[in-house]
Amino acid sequence: MMLRRRTTALGQKMIAAPLACGTVATARYVLASRHGEMTRTVGILQALASGELPSPAEFSMAVHHGLVGLLSIHAGNRLGHTAIAAGPDSFGFGLMEAAASLAENPQEPVILLYGDEPLPGEYAAFREAGESHLPFVLALALEAAPADPDGEGDHILFQALPQVAGVSPTASAAHDFLRFLLSGSASANSDGERMSWVWHRGV
Repeated sequence: MMLRRRTTALGQKMIAAPLACGTVATARYVLASRHGEMTRTVGILQALASGELPSPAEFSMAVHHGLVGLLSIHAGNRLGHTAIAAGPDSFGFGLMEAAASLAENPQEPVILLYGDEPLPGEYAAFREAGESHLPFVLALALEAAPADPDGEGDHILFQALPQVAGVSPTASAAHDFLRFLLSGSASANSDGERMSWVWHRGV
């Protein structure tokens, strides 16, 4: 009940997704979101424009890592978290951060949480083509690949390359990665604004 009161519709989904992961109490969190809970931020701006003070609860949850902070409290998880906003490359850099966390501490699982929603009406002019897939929430429970190459699970090899000039970003790198993960394809790529993200399935 407390979580529902303090979160928006997007926030409820972004907390429910990692709660379905078995490692929610023992994993480090990486949150990646292009705009975060923008509807909450717009509400605060509207209050200020009307000469009103925003509520402390709204203000505290408007920061980009507010949701994972609330999630960590609910799950009793003190391992820390990282929040990333990088435009069309938000998912890619979030996945990079998660992979780096696994490389640094292979014994510590990571939950990558990605979510976004369409910009609200006041900012509709800044929406980009291809945002019809929003709202979208994805939680991935990641673990380091075992030393035994015959071990169970998917071994994903990850590359980040500088983007070639003139190439338009794809609509959603998160969707591209999810399709790759579920399809069993040997490799896939997704073009961001600054980076090209390439994934290979290990053998």
